[in-house]
Amino acid sequence: MPADRRDDTPKAPLIRLADYRPPAWLVETTDLTFDLHPDATRVRARIDFTRNPDGPGGPLRLDGRGLRLLRASVNGEDVTDRLTLDAEGLTLDAPLPDAFVWECETVIAPAANTALEGLYLSNGMYCTQCEAQGFRKITYYPDRPDVMAVFSVRIEAPAELGTLLSNGEPGESGPLPGGRRYACWRDPWPKPSYLFALVAGDLRAVSDAFVTASGRKVALNVWVRPGDEDRCAYALDALKRAMRWDEEKYGREYDLSVFNIVAVDDFNMGAMENKGLNIFNSKYVLASPQTATDRDYELIESIVAHEYFHNWTGNRITCRDWFQLCLKEGLTVFRDQEFTADQRSAAVKRIEDVRQLRARQFREDAGPLAHPVRPDSYREINNFYTATVYEKGAEVIRMLRLLVGEETWRKGMDLYFERHDGQACAVEDWLKVFEDVSGRDLSQFKLWYEQAGTPRLRVREEWDGRALTLTLSQRVPPTPGQPDKKPMVIPVACGFLGQSGDEIAPRRLFELTEAEQSWRIELPERPTLSLLRGFSAPVILERDADPAERAFLLAHDSDPFNRWQAGAALAAEAIAAQTALRDGVPTLTPAPIAPGVVEALGKALRDETLDPAFRALILAPPSEDEIAQALFDRDGVVDPQVVHAARERWKDALTDALADDLAALRALHRPVGPYSPEAADAGRRALANGALALLARRPQGQADAAAQFAAADNMTDKLAALTALTHNGAPQADEALEAFRRQWAHDPLVMDKWRMIQATSPQPDAFARVKALSEAEDFQWRNPNRLRSLVGAFAMANPARFHAADGAPYRFYADWLLRMDKVNPQTAARMAGAFETWRRLDAGRQALARAQLQRIAAEPGLSRDLSEMVERMLDG
Repeated sequence: MPADRRDDTPKAPLIRLADYRPPAWLVETTDLTFDLHPDATRVRARIDFTRNPDGPGGPLRLDGRGLRLLRASVNGEDVTDRLTLDAEGLTLDAPLPDAFVWECETVIAPAANTALEGLYLSNGMYCTQCEAQGFRKITYYPDRPDVMAVFSVRIEAPAELGTLLSNGEPGESGPLPGGRRYACWRDPWPKPSYLFALVAGDLRAVSDAFVTASGRKVALNVWVRPGDEDRCAYALDALKRAMRWDEEKYGREYDLSVFNIVAVDDFNMGAMENKGLNIFNSKYVLASPQTATDRDYELIESIVAHEYFHNWTGNRITCRDWFQLCLKEGLTVFRDQEFTADQRSAAVKRIEDVRQLRARQFREDAGPLAHPVRPDSYREINNFYTATVYEKGAEVIRMLRLLVGEETWRKGMDLYFERHDGQACAVEDWLKVFEDVSGRDLSQFKLWYEQAGTPRLRVREEWDGRALTLTLSQRVPPTPGQPDKKPMVIPVACGFLGQSGDEIAPRRLFELTEAEQSWRIELPERPTLSLLRGFSAPVILERDADPAERAFLLAHDSDPFNRWQAGAALAAEAIAAQTALRDGVPTLTPAPIAPGVVEALGKALRDETLDPAFRALILAPPSEDEIAQALFDRDGVVDPQVVHAARERWKDALTDALADDLAALRALHRPVGPYSPEAADAGRRALANGALALLARRPQGQADAAAQFAAADNMTDKLAALTALTHNGAPQADEALEAFRRQWAHDPLVMDKWRMIQATSPQPDAFARVKALSEAEDFQWRNPNRLRSLVGAFAMANPARFHAADGAPYRFYADWLLRMDKVNPQTAARMAGAFETWRRLDAGRQALARAQLQRIAAEPGLSRDLSEMVERMLDG
């Protein structure tokens, strides 16, 4: 049984931000020696402790979980028999000098570590994952981010492992007796234990070099398994672009002579920013035109940049405690978003980011899992790696930049790096920097870190013939544990369009700080307002607007985000109009789709002055989850299958009305020549394949999709065609699925795509297919990528089939969560979010979902990770 199983021990204690105390002991240096063995790795630690003069005092308390202690000493004196050990660590309650050397030797079993946290084996390769609290599974240590030390590491292993990596700069290496070898590493920059990393295995390096702005040469290596060397070029290129961008944008140079990336098959997350040794889920490193889609390439670019940017915003300056997780993650997400915006289309990137925010974080804010960007308490920190911390955290950073202005923003960032380099910081440190450079009082702005929930912004406007009076009001709905909310600082960027579509006044930034405020703006004519430009704040805009106004904004707005938003709102409202409550039950209505709505979208799609990638976003209908939330806000109850049917009607209306336009767009925008993942070609493919997805609702379009599938020379076009066939129930679908399986059965990452297509298919047989695939001999469910691609994708991205009226998929999913929880609690807990919206369903489905949540909660030995998530969903 994995070491982090609860075994029916009492519920994990509640950890509160208000209870934070500085560490009693600080660490100067940490020396580690690993003698690697799959079943009995020995870890020898030598740690220089000093008493923290600002600490609370008390005994030496070290974190440790699932360790076998062989011996321990203080200044060479054996203290093994004087230690008090428990399930979470050890205590030495004895007089200690102000400075001493602690030494201990522990034994761990990487091969048995299925939780993929600490030191574990992935297909014969040793690797680590220590964030948030994995280092305590390696040795006894003050495993908290505000204890920073210089690490030296020696790795001893069988010679056949080949590559032995850790953080920092390489030192001496060589052979050892008995067919073994060793390698030494030293990281000169103090870091907390969560940034420690080790990798050992039969790996091959794809290498390059980067010359910093000051002229230092940095060796760059992407380490992969033999045979994957030809799929690393894009990750290396993205790394070099990220390094240059950080120098130019923020003046941040890389600070070691080597930067290593390792691709790992078994990994709970996307990647980890360990100092100088980034460990990546292999799906975010490996790419070739034949195996990766345009979206894969974009994600590789973004995630490589994100982890590199952590070198300064996360590593050199880290978080004081895990409540401050948003300080490193929100800031670094913001930085990687800006990087991608500069590399690609800023407008398209902004729209994509907001769509993700609304799909994931707004749903989180509206349900039982709502929590502030900086939580004030937790039981299991792994459960707070959420969209609120990451994506909403980035939006808070974006608002701060908007409020202080670009010039002051850069001054604040420079001061932040200067003042806090080498420190573990809190949100208060961050805000104080910007108060100092801007002269602003940010105490009210800090509410964005403290209050959960998505603010709702109401708009009223009055025109007196000479001036517009604009009234904005705000409310933040109650969330678990926070029934009453204070007014927030909400920056509202606004444009003013005249009857001709031109801007009739400069853009204004209104700062809403009260529950309600009004502004009077003199204008030459009554304007059409373009509100919340660039999505200037993460709020829900509540404003009555008729389809004609939205069509006008779609045709004329100079702000790309609001232009897209107008089209998305037209589509959402047209879909919502297809449903109504009858005797309290959601039903479809016979109302036709308003032809003017389709015409407005068709006009935008035909506009060749617009970026194809932008038009692809206009063409894509709102997600079923977005529609469901809107209908829940309107009606108080949702039937996912009615939502699906209404959305299908919308797609039929688009296809019927715009068939000729869609065919023309597809013919015009399919790139010719060799495949390139660059933004221009990717945008053209997105538009062409978006058109194909609709055309394939008809027999001729299905024939065209089958032809594209057969002829495609890249994964983007092949997968788009296969999806169009499968999701539209085309007669060619099964043959194409089997052909794809025969071609790619040897490649697990590509087969994840194949499974996901079937898991997300809206066809009636989707659940049966998912069950059959989950029972197949080749389904390696212990690998998080495999389970997420099939079982997770079905539950989280196929609401019409997951929320079947008989509840069978709920039981199926609960079975899988319980099964995964026994080997990998983190993955199980994160996947549990598929039940997050159960309270907006009808009474019958609610009862079925609640029963499965209660069944999970009652399971003996349930992990702390999954237990906390389920309890919050049941109690919220």
